[in-house]
Amino acid sequence: MSKLVRITKEFKFETGHALFGHDGLCKNIHGHSYKLSVSLIGTPISEPNNVKFGMVIDFSDLKKIINEIIVKPFDHATVLNVKSPHKELADYMEKIGQKVKRVNYQPTSEMMIIDFANKIKEILPSHLSLHHLILRETETCYAEWYASDQNT
Repeated sequence: MSKLVRITKEFKFETGHALFGHDGLCKNIHGHSYKLSVSLIGTPISEPNNVKFGMVIDFSDLKKIINEIIVKPFDHATVLNVKSPHKELADYMEKIGQKVKRVNYQPTSEMMIIDFANKIKEILPSHLSLHHLILRETETCYAEWYASDQNT
C-alpha cells in the first residue's frame, strides 16, 4: 500500500516584465497578478514523537521556503532579461530606486516556471520531491511544469 501523498500550496505575487524582441504587446513593460501552485510529493512523517507527525511537510515551512526564494524576490519587481538590451533599462530603473529582478532568460511564464522549479528542487528537504508547478499569468493563461515530464 502506497503512502505517498501530494500536497499543494498556492502563492500570489505581483510582477512586471517585458519581452524583448516580441512581436506583440508584451514587448512593453506590463504587469501580472501571478498565482503559483507548488505541489510536493512525499510520505507523511510516521514517528509519533515528531512534532510534524502525519505531515508530508508543514504548510508553514513550505510557505517560508517559497516566500524566500520566489515571492520576495519577484513580488513588485520588474523582471528583465539582461542578455538583451534590457540590461541598460535595468541599470537605469535600479538607479532611480525601482525593484528589478535580473534574469538570464526571456521572462515568459514558461521560462519563469523552469527557473522556479530549479530553485525549489535545490532546497527541498531530501525526503520530498517537487511534483509539479502551475504558474498563472492571468485568469485564462498559465504554464505547467511536471517532474514526470523532465528527462533528468
